Amino acid sequence: MNARLAAASLWLPPWTVRRELERVAAATTSVLDSLLEQHVPGALEAIRRDELPQRGSLRRRRTALAAAHTVRVARLVQLLGREEGVAEARRALFAAGVALGKEAQQRLGVGRNRRDLLCAARILYRVLGIRFRAEWRTPDEATVRIDRCALANGYSPEACLALSATDAGVVAGLWPGARLEFNERITEGKKACIARLSLPEAKSEAVQ
Repeated sequence: MNARLAAASLWLPPWTVRRELERVAAATTSVLDSLLEQHVPGALEAIRRDELPQRGSLRRRRTALAAAHTVRVARLVQLLGREEGVAEARRALFAAGVALGKEAQQRLGVGRNRRDLLCAARILYRVLGIRFRAEWRTPDEATVRIDRCALANGYSPEACLALSATDAGVVAGLWPGARLEFNERITEGKKACIARLSLPEAKSEAVQ
């Protein structure tokens, strides 16, 4: 693990967390905005007029981000139906996540090993107020459990289903070919979000 990644894993200044939260917010909401403009030009005017500003404390910013995601996904579902609306959002958000993951990989110098991957994921999730742990079943497969998510209270099940594609994209950006697949979600009444993480060509190593 290099010095940049190690330092970021220990502490992130509040201004850095805010900056990174703004980066994620811009990347994800712009994707949803583009889809809405594509299907219903002008639909964003009412949404933007009524939504919360993403300012203030981290808690307020995360609450505003969850609300922004939820209202946009709800509008897509209203226009296209649940299955098609969520599917379109997931495709676009996965691509946005890959870009975020690649950018983070370069900035943090994430190596192709499980320790670096999990460290980088914890840093990125910390920005969103998300806590997780991973239990390795085999050298290349782990069960990921998220027991705290600052966005969950503001997400609808559809928004969570759509935005989780961003998580999968980020992992694929950090480790090309990696897959993150959720099968349980807090927004669907579960105690935690549970996902399977699969890493191609992973080697056995001691990780936490």
